[in-house]
Amino acid sequence: MRTKPQPTPAPLHSVTHARRSRAASRALMGEDPALRAGYRLCRRITRQHDPAIYALVQLMPAVLRPACWALWAAVTVLDDLADTPDTEPAQRAARVEAWTRALKQDLTAGTSTDPVRYAVVDTAGRWRLDLSDLQGAMARTREDALGLRFTDWAAWRAWCNEEIVPWGDQARQLLERAGAPMTLRLDRHADYEQFMDGTQLINMLTDLSTDLAQGHMLLPQEALEPFPGAEADLTQGRWSPAVAALIAELTALARRRVTRPAMTRGMHPGPANVLDTAADLMRLQLDAIEAAGPTLLTRPPRPSVAAHTRVLLPARLRSALAWSLTPLTVPGPRPPAVGVGDPGPATHDTGLRPPPPHPDGVRPPRIAADRMPSHVAVIMDGNGRWAEQRGLPRHEGHRAGTAALHEMVYGALEIGLRHLTLYTFSTENWKRGTEEITTILETVRHELDEGPFRDLDVRQRWSGRPDKLPEDLVHALRREQQRTRTRTGLTLTVCINYGGRDEITRTAAALAQAAREGEVDPHLLGEDDFARHLPYPDMPDVDLLWRTGNEQRTSNFLPWHATYAELHFTPGYWPDNDRRDLWQAITEYGRRQRRHGAVPAPLASPEKHRPSPDVPARPACPRH
Repeated sequence: MRTKPQPTPAPLHSVTHARRSRAASRALMGEDPALRAGYRLCRRITRQHDPAIYALVQLMPAVLRPACWALWAAVTVLDDLADTPDTEPAQRAARVEAWTRALKQDLTAGTSTDPVRYAVVDTAGRWRLDLSDLQGAMARTREDALGLRFTDWAAWRAWCNEEIVPWGDQARQLLERAGAPMTLRLDRHADYEQFMDGTQLINMLTDLSTDLAQGHMLLPQEALEPFPGAEADLTQGRWSPAVAALIAELTALARRRVTRPAMTRGMHPGPANVLDTAADLMRLQLDAIEAAGPTLLTRPPRPSVAAHTRVLLPARLRSALAWSLTPLTVPGPRPPAVGVGDPGPATHDTGLRPPPPHPDGVRPPRIAADRMPSHVAVIMDGNGRWAEQRGLPRHEGHRAGTAALHEMVYGALEIGLRHLTLYTFSTENWKRGTEEITTILETVRHELDEGPFRDLDVRQRWSGRPDKLPEDLVHALRREQQRTRTRTGLTLTVCINYGGRDEITRTAAALAQAAREGEVDPHLLGEDDFARHLPYPDMPDVDLLWRTGNEQRTSNFLPWHATYAELHFTPGYWPDNDRRDLWQAITEYGRRQRRHGAVPAPLASPEKHRPSPDVPARPACPRH
């Protein structure tokens, strides 16, 4: 009788590490039988509904797997509620809303009678996760239940970002808490965005038959238009030459987007292995989509088990080695639940407060709606000269300028401004002294840590280049942007390491890339095509550009958006300004006639644009 060959023993430290990790994983599921049952249910849901996601979770450290199961099971439950067949869309949306609302209440209470939500509550508390950025994704799922249509790739991409990115960010948070951060290279951010686009496109192609059966067409009109008849054929479930050409085009596009070999260079080998394996699995899925032919319209294509094994077996070996060499942090017991109004990590985007009133009690002027700018951009000039005038080092002026920045945000909220963009640090400012540069960047980071606008209805965004900036600052800026993305009040865009010509150059490069990939026709390009490839396509044109500090130039600030902006220059240095100066600038804007090359409209009575009687006139700022 032949002796059965024995497997090659793993290194002792790997075996010991694996045993400890599994033990820690079991301990993290808790002694509460209901909690352990909840985590097991989440594992089963993930494995049954999303085998590829389950395989990728198995490449994570064992201590993180229960949390990953819980978060992904929540995604699956919401998707199932939104896609329940034989149910009216309004009823499906109501079910999603009820489940989401119950989760918010459970997070506050620290427990739940629903097993999946109980696991999510435990995960959020134990790992100190901030789940507030999932509000937008959950709201999007509710909208999905009512049906979706996308006119172009830009709208489709915006939906993808709302739908997918927040859940991926939770995995990044988990890795950071465990001490193995998934550090994203600052010069590869465009690659990450393309990768996420490709992931979502592959998911749509895979689920095409299911979506069509439910009457959903999630492909953008811009993708369908070059293939006449394809949309009608898809709607009727017919495989035609137009449909075949469309699918071939989209699979090729998805393959280009997920093939980003430089994306994981320099990354910790554990997270890098997860991303590289995800790309390999998606390329397998694309192979299955291409091979499916007409059956793509009747059932989701799946790669063979043998193909999956060829990818996953070496990935698991790499994962075991990578995590065996990485000391991980295991969290202690879950802390008590926090109240809705407490600033703890489990709070949500609720209970937003109004801005604090001006110390003198002044109120904003009454501005007629047709005289109110939509977008005000400010060059905050004069910080250094303000400090020098007072015998202080120049960098002290930047710290003093933060009070004026707060005032502008408060004033913008009070008067109802929709967009405020602030020029904080330009690409040319690197020529300044090291101490001044350091102070500016430290001040920005301190503001992010303190969060003066955390409880205000302010959506915060950052525009600029990531290179040269400290990595932790870039990640903090992007986290704050993600956290506030669902707010609907003032949109505050802070320009850091920003240059207008650089923005136009990068947009042109993105447009050239889109043309090369067949997304746009270079012979039919218009201004709208260019605008769609700007960093923020939804940013409106600047109505009013205001510069302080007694200088009268625009300094490479928003050249595309400010082409028709009204210019407003004031002599006072930035730290001497407060919200009354913003209101005064807006009042002055309301008195101007904006022609845009047309015949001027009659100017309304100036009585409508005077400050309200309770607002004392702002004294003129002295020239410095």
